[in-house]
Amino acid sequence: MAVKKFHVKKGDLVQVMAGKEKGKQGKVLQVFFTKNRLTVENLNIVKRHTRPSRQNQEGGIVEKEAAIAASNVMIVCSSCNKPTRTGLRTLEDGTRVRSCKKCNETVDR
Repeated sequence: MAVKKFHVKKGDLVQVMAGKEKGKQGKVLQVFFTKNRLTVENLNIVKRHTRPSRQNQEGGIVEKEAAIAASNVMIVCSSCNKPTRTGLRTLEDGTRVRSCKKCNETVDR
């Protein structure tokens, strides 16, 4: 199975466009390329019931972020502060960077 290319990377600021967390923003923590999903910091929180173990002596209910479909998020441009689509642009030195489709500024750090 070929690895897909995503419009988001780990560390990007994204806004959720659909679902129960619609309109909220957060930083991408993890990207699951094979499942087309990603986790966003402090969004889509679910409760997980865990048994006591060596790592977790207490057990009980643990809250953690669940994965969101990658199609439901858009990157927030750092210059225009709006959710936007991204395009690829080649700079003078030959490096390829992602750019905002609205203001044409680079999205990559």
